This record gives sequence, C-alpha cells and structure tokens, in this order.
Amino acid sequence: MKRRDPMADPVVIVEKEGAILIVTLNRPEKRNAINSEVMCRLYDAWTQLNDDNDLRVGILTGRGNTFCSGMDLEDLKKLRGDEKQDEWAHRVLNTPDLAWTAWLKVNRPKKPIILAVEGHALAGGTEILQGTDIRVAGESARFGVTEVQRGLFPLAGSTVRLRRQMPYAVAAEILLTGEDIPAARAYQLGLVNHVVPDGQALTKAKRIAQRIAENGPLAVQGILATLRKTEMLTEDKAFEIELSYGMPVLMSEDGKEGPRAFLEKRKPIFKGR
Repeated sequence: MKRRDPMADPVVIVEKEGAILIVTLNRPEKRNAINSEVMCRLYDAWTQLNDDNDLRVGILTGRGNTFCSGMDLEDLKKLRGDEKQDEWAHRVLNTPDLAWTAWLKVNRPKKPIILAVEGHALAGGTEILQGTDIRVAGESARFGVTEVQRGLFPLAGSTVRLRRQMPYAVAAEILLTGEDIPAARAYQLGLVNHVVPDGQALTKAKRIAQRIAENGPLAVQGILATLRKTEMLTEDKAFEIELSYGMPVLMSEDGKEGPRAFLEKRKPIFKGR
C-alpha cells in the first residue's frame, strides 16, 4: 500500500476562510477513523480556533463519503501499550487531556463549532458531534454510538451528553443496542439542526458560520459560555452565570458599537473588545 505523504496529504486539513476555521478529517481510505495523529492535529486545530483573535467560528467536516467511523481500532493497540508507540501516540499519552480535548469532551474552544456531516457518523463520529454547537447533515447521513457492539465503552462523553441532548429512553436504546439512526430521525430528536441534500452540508454550515462571524464576537462567546455552563443548573444559579457574562458584553466597546450602528443605519464594526 502506498504510504501517505504527511506534508502533501495531511490527515486533518485546517484552512482559514476569513473569520472561519474549517477543519476536515482526511483519512477517507480509513473512513476518517481517528488515530493518534488525528487527535493531535484536532487538538492543535481547536487550540488555534480558541487563541486566534481573527477567528470567530469553526466548522468540522470530513472528506469522502463517511464523516467519521470513530476510533481507529488498530491505533488503539499503541495507546494500550500492546504495540510500540509512535511519536503521535507518545504525545497523546503524555499531554494532559489531549485526547479528550481533541474529541471536544473537555476544554472546548470558546468559539462555536458547526458540524457538517456527509455519510456515516458512527461511534466516535457521533461522540464528537455532541461536543459541537450546531449540526448540519446530508440526508443520507446516519448516526449511532456503536461501541457496545464491540465490547467497548464510549468514553468521549456519550453516556453523559447523549441523554441530555435527546430523551432518556431514546439515548438508552441507542447506547445499549449500538444501532444507528438516519438523519431524518436525528433531526426529529433535535440531535441535528438541519438536514440538506447530500453534498450540501458544508455549504449550509458555511452560511451559518458566516452569519455568526458577522455578529459581535464577545456577545457570541458570552452566550455560548452561558449555554454550556448553565445546562443542568437551577434558574437562580444559572442567572448568576448569565449576568457574569452578559454585563461585561453590554459594557464593552462592541456593546456600544452595535446600538450606535443600528441608530446610524450602518453595519457595525465589531473589534472584540
């Protein structure tokens, strides 16, 4: 088999389009299964999205006819110590939270991530979905957490997040049977926001991303942080967090620029401060 040239054909393609960072899984010959190198490169991409002030929103997608088939089980042997580690496995095992950050389980970027799915998003493909904020699927896409069928545990967060993002009984059936569901069913359950004709998921995701990128970045980040941090809190506790993010936004330069631009009938110029 011809070996991949890591410079000419990276396993994760990271591209900036204005204020949007597009992250593309690029192992179509492996159905975009995630190995140690992919995890490292996803970790770096999410760090870039978080730290680059010119970036406002991210998109995660996959190349080929499968978004992501989950963890590369061959690579799992290196992470378990059954085979000799390569440089990527060594980095995963020796960098705190690298794997969980790559899978969007912890340390999610402070900026929103939109998912664009074509084809199957199974096992880790649906696990990483749950760490994104807005999801677009091609009409032939399928979703499922299949680990149980292989005697594995879905450690990227599905046993906690999935039942928070859909009804308990449905989440339990998906997790305990390992069976997948079509895009139309995922839409009915609220697991995805939009179902579009096959081949159009990325186009739709870009339109949403562009609309978000035009908004005040401090407002976007404050709203996103509040959504995430108040999910399971009582209203009184949640309102305290809302206020802690909302007031600084209202008092910021952007918070003054938005109303001023509205009154002057012009497009606002947000500076992120």
